Amino acid sequence: MSMQSTYQGPAFDPTVDELETLKQLEMGDHPTVREAIKEHMSARLLAAGFIATGPEGVLVVTPAGRQLIRRQEP
Repeated sequence: MSMQSTYQGPAFDPTVDELETLKQLEMGDHPTVREAIKEHMSARLLAAGFIATGPEGVLVVTPAGRQLIRRQEP
């Protein structure tokens, strides 16, 4: 008998600052990668796929990032 299990990585638990960053990006603030580095923006958002580099090198919220914002709102 074969038991298959699917690896479930640790849940992404965003910090308050990361949620604020996602909300700012969703409202139209689109910093470049260089500006994000200067502001010490969390690289975890990019690594987790919640933000991406869009046209002209600006950061944008992905659909997964929007879903994370909605899930965190009371």
